[in-house]
Amino acid sequence: MRLRSGLPVALIAALVLALPVALAGSTADPGVSATAILIGGTSPLTGPAASYATVARGAQAYFDSINATGGAAKRKIEYRIVDDAYNPAQTVQAVRRLVEQDKVFAVFNTLGTEANLAIRDYLNQMKVPQLFVASGATTWGRDAARYPWTIGFQPSYAAEGFVYGQYLAKTQKKARVGVLFQNDDYGKDLLGSLKAGLGRSGSKIVAAEPYQVTSPDVGSQIGKLKASGANVLAIFATPTFAIQAYVFANRLGWRPLVINNAVSATSNTMTLASEGGKNKTVEGTISTTPLKDPLDTRWKNDPGMKQYRAILAKYAKGANPNDANHLYGMAVAYEAVGLLKRLGANPTRAGLMARARSITSAGNPFLLPGVSVKTGKGDNFPIQQGQLGRWTKGRWVPFGGLWTSKRN
Repeated sequence: MRLRSGLPVALIAALVLALPVALAGSTADPGVSATAILIGGTSPLTGPAASYATVARGAQAYFDSINATGGAAKRKIEYRIVDDAYNPAQTVQAVRRLVEQDKVFAVFNTLGTEANLAIRDYLNQMKVPQLFVASGATTWGRDAARYPWTIGFQPSYAAEGFVYGQYLAKTQKKARVGVLFQNDDYGKDLLGSLKAGLGRSGSKIVAAEPYQVTSPDVGSQIGKLKASGANVLAIFATPTFAIQAYVFANRLGWRPLVINNAVSATSNTMTLASEGGKNKTVEGTISTTPLKDPLDTRWKNDPGMKQYRAILAKYAKGANPNDANHLYGMAVAYEAVGLLKRLGANPTRAGLMARARSITSAGNPFLLPGVSVKTGKGDNFPIQQGQLGRWTKGRWVPFGGLWTSKRN
């Protein structure tokens, strides 16, 4: 039988039955195919914070290892990394290209407070997940209701700075603290929370010197902080400037107790700052981390550390395994894979964010034992624990138990 169109009834029926399938495929969220899922993000592969490029490379290596075993929910993970040189203007351009041209499913692990602030409004307007931003800025928690498509990962700077302040308040009767801080929300968050942690103790901040990302060095700032009479130096700076702070303090013969923020306290950064053991200012530095330390002999036979080294050796040949930024990248990629697996066969952006706000993960192999990854209502920082450590003879020596904070 034929209709006036000339097409057989059986053929028309087959086309009608196929139509819902075709429509379902056409309405899938961007970045998703039957065999792959595309995510993207920016990283300072060059520029003043290029040492952080290993965060993205560690994540890439972990994704490659997952793809080698079939991917997440039977889809390979394609991770597209774009260099933004730690310049927010370049971050904006790169992310727009990732979203509008490359059609990524989510923007993942973009590094830097100012970079993520620069793209947050856009991504939330476009309803594209801004997943696990590599920054601990307070705003990720404080403004979560306003920006439902954005979520952090590492402990908040508010929590970290407060812990340092509490440590000084309890162990130093009358510490005079000088602070070197990056002149943006990252540095100001740490400065403000340090002051809150000191509270009404006998210790206080006597000087605070900002620096710009474009500054050639921080020599003048360190000179002013020494002249203030400070006997504690708090370094709230990225690795290049943190290393400079140690070097200039040593040249001036200044030997304060140093508090160094976690983002610049990886063992390889501290080793560089020590100038082959000649820089005595480095010894005794206090910092904190939720990660296992690749140089800590406690983890020599640890399954998670063995996995880390094996993945890095196979999928990032030539990478320095002692650079804990690689480890951080793997830790965040591990959680991203867990979310993608939970999405199952039909991943959606909305589903990804819903699951990102309901994480219960206590088995991340790259984090310290006891550090959990957990989110829930009103909680926008998956990690809220860490371990204080003291730099002693070329390695971090942990002390005290894990600290836990709800300071978002």
